[in-house]
Amino acid sequence: MAGLPAISIEGAKGTGKTATARRLVANWIALDREGTRQIIAAEPETILTYPAPLLIDEWQFVPAVWDTVRRAVDEDRSPGRFLLAGSALPPRQARIHSGAGRIVKLMMRPMTLVERQAYAPQVSLGQLLTGDRAAVSGRCPLKLGDYAEEIVASGFPGIRQDAPTYRADTLASYLDEAVDRDIPELGEDVRRPRTMKAWLAAYAAASATTTTYNKILDSATAGDPDKPARNTVIGYRELLQRIWILDPLDAWIPVFSPLKRLAQAPKHHLVDPALAAILLGASVDSLLRADGPHDSRPEGTLLAALFESLVAQSVRVFAQSARGKVFHLRTQGGEHEIDLIVERPDHKVLAIEVKLSTAPGPADSRHLTWLEGQIGDNLLDKVLVTTGEYAFRQQDGTAVVPLGLLGP
Repeated sequence: MAGLPAISIEGAKGTGKTATARRLVANWIALDREGTRQIIAAEPETILTYPAPLLIDEWQFVPAVWDTVRRAVDEDRSPGRFLLAGSALPPRQARIHSGAGRIVKLMMRPMTLVERQAYAPQVSLGQLLTGDRAAVSGRCPLKLGDYAEEIVASGFPGIRQDAPTYRADTLASYLDEAVDRDIPELGEDVRRPRTMKAWLAAYAAASATTTTYNKILDSATAGDPDKPARNTVIGYRELLQRIWILDPLDAWIPVFSPLKRLAQAPKHHLVDPALAAILLGASVDSLLRADGPHDSRPEGTLLAALFESLVAQSVRVFAQSARGKVFHLRTQGGEHEIDLIVERPDHKVLAIEVKLSTAPGPADSRHLTWLEGQIGDNLLDKVLVTTGEYAFRQQDGTAVVPLGLLGP
């Protein structure tokens, strides 16, 4: 806000956009309130009469305010004038300018693991991105059970405050509201809400994989002779991404290297692994016992998949603060996979493998070593994120970092 005239905070409901933004502004307009919405919809330029900085909350209910802000920035680029917050993209029929060059978009995700804890991180992702491969150290108090607890506890600030006995009910209600209310508010009709919820559960079961959408559909509608059309399912995916329930991780396509035969399918993640856990009926006990219905998956246990989602969630937040972008890497035949690729603006990358193990060995960094051999100095550092106790460097230079010690 010190240097930009207008910022749009995007993200799923419940991430804390409004609570955070209200601390930074002099005035606040809430467009999810009917009376306020009617007034602003009748004359969007009314927002220009409020002293800055101004928060326009749930702006997607009156898409015309976006263009009003854009034009106001064209006339006056003084920093700190507008914050826009929205928990969905506006209806597709709303024709608005992209805002390029006027309104900068920032994604707000659920709280990272270090934001939930009472102790300071000891390993900085920003430092790892410098490429100096400095020593890493620290001792993490979290055990495997603590990570399982954090997966089901959620990173949504309000939901975390609920007693564990009732948290599952709140998360289930959150998902019901998303399908039954939030999407219809966008002007979209979900004619088969039960099928959409079944598809969403099948997507959750594919967390941290690149399973094809056809397989996800088959899993969601097994035994159902009246399967939805492919276009219907594509519509489900688009709608759930528009309200940021889905948070897929795109494949990395390097601009500089000779790497070929890279797969381009996204890796599946929900915005919070707690949503995946509730969709799949997983508890802390079932995750730790690996005896749930989704623990026969060929990719490994559900706990391992949801731990990877938890790591991805945190790394994406840290990378954004360092102006980095996050991807995954997989060769077409699956010979090599790297869970997270953090790319700097100069296209040099940090490679991260996620391991549920508390004591990773040299073999766990083999894909990282392969990538280093392929791209050389364009690899800034290689990291194993684990559930272990200590941060250190292996003999081959790979940094081993417990997730509980990783911060921005």
